[in-house]
Amino acid sequence: MEFLGTTQLASYCGRKSCLFPELAPTGTTTRDTYQSYCLPDDRYLSSGRPGLLHKVALVPAGSDTQFSPTGRPPTVLPALRSSLHARYSPRDWHHANMVQLKGSEASRHCAGRLNADSMRLMQNKDQLTYQMQEDSRRNLGERISNIDFWRSELIYELECLLKETQALETAKRRLECAAHEMQGPLKTALECLYHREMRKGIDLVHDDVEKNLIKEVDAFKDCQEILTKLAQKINQQLGINRDAQHALEQDLSDKNTACFIDEKCFNLRNTSNSINFYHGVEKADGTVSIPATWAKFSEDNIRCSQHARANSAKLREDAEGRLESTSEETWNQFISTNLAFNNRLAEVADAKNKLQAQLAKILQEIFQTEDTIMLLERSIKAKEYPLKVAQTRLEGRTKRPNIELCCDAPQLQLVTEVHTIDDTLQTLKRRLQEAHDTLQMLILNKSKLEHDISVKANSFFIDKKCMDMRKVFPSTPRLIGYA
Repeated sequence: MEFLGTTQLASYCGRKSCLFPELAPTGTTTRDTYQSYCLPDDRYLSSGRPGLLHKVALVPAGSDTQFSPTGRPPTVLPALRSSLHARYSPRDWHHANMVQLKGSEASRHCAGRLNADSMRLMQNKDQLTYQMQEDSRRNLGERISNIDFWRSELIYELECLLKETQALETAKRRLECAAHEMQGPLKTALECLYHREMRKGIDLVHDDVEKNLIKEVDAFKDCQEILTKLAQKINQQLGINRDAQHALEQDLSDKNTACFIDEKCFNLRNTSNSINFYHGVEKADGTVSIPATWAKFSEDNIRCSQHARANSAKLREDAEGRLESTSEETWNQFISTNLAFNNRLAEVADAKNKLQAQLAKILQEIFQTEDTIMLLERSIKAKEYPLKVAQTRLEGRTKRPNIELCCDAPQLQLVTEVHTIDDTLQTLKRRLQEAHDTLQMLILNKSKLEHDISVKANSFFIDKKCMDMRKVFPSTPRLIGYA
């Protein structure tokens, strides 16, 4: 807020930010002479001023207003109100004019020097701009040559990688076909093991056929696992090849785009229609590499592709070797199992013939044992009557009276006869029991022989069925992956 009684210009020139230089302080200034005077009814009175209004008296026009020695304005309002706004002395006026003249002269000399320097500057900058433009054009041409060189390298490497990837995919298909062809023989071997589990009794033996079948199943599974894992490795390598291919294609695409852009920039002239201002573009550095890292990036991509091709070639060699080795191994195991089957069939047939011969002998012996049992039963039956006679005699002689109960020779003979006949009966009964036990044993053996013969017939039938199932086996070309 400005003090009442001073003008805006006087207040502005009194600030340190005025364009004119500060005047040297004098003994008495206008601000010291003329103090702020507040009119009656002024609403902006400070709290330190008297609260009562000053009395104002009318003064005739032309009378001079006298100021008190203390510097306070009189309480009488002058007749000419405009005289209150004159706040500068003549000294201030002359000083301001002198400052203005000196400033104008200095500005004129400055402008002359500036014009001469500007002409020299424009000539130098024109020459510098032309030289910089030619250097940029030459650098763009060298850059285009470098890009063309790496483009040719990337194209050659990409063609080699595509050929290697195609060959590796062929090897993968062969491995998958070989593994699939082994599924049929593996299923047959498992079915043979399953059917041979239907053998009965003692024929559930862990024989050479079963051992060879288990080896055959393990061989097929191992070969399938080896081929499958190798196919998985090839699949992973194909992924690596595709990554390398993608990196080469992306690098080649980027270089094609960069070459197109650099050629477009190389062909730009000052008279081209497509040039325009792009303010601030030089401040934003969007580059992500330097020439060394730029060349190393393409070199690394090519080296990665070469490494992938080397690994692919090694995997193809491993796949070829594995296909041949697994084919030979499965054929050898198949032949060995068939030989074991033939030997086992001969053994089962021989055992069956021997059991049938033994069964005929057992049947004859059973017939004879049954006759012996019948004779023993008759003999025991015949001894019962003499025993009854002897016991009846002894019982009758027990009724003799008094002293007649004598242990005479007939009594002793009868007692001996009873004991002898009883021992004879017991011996015959034991023999009869033994004969019955022998008959049961023979019948049991007969049953066992018949069961064994049926078991052998069942085993012979199963092995014969397995041999019929094993008549078909994949050929060698199929086992090495050729359809």
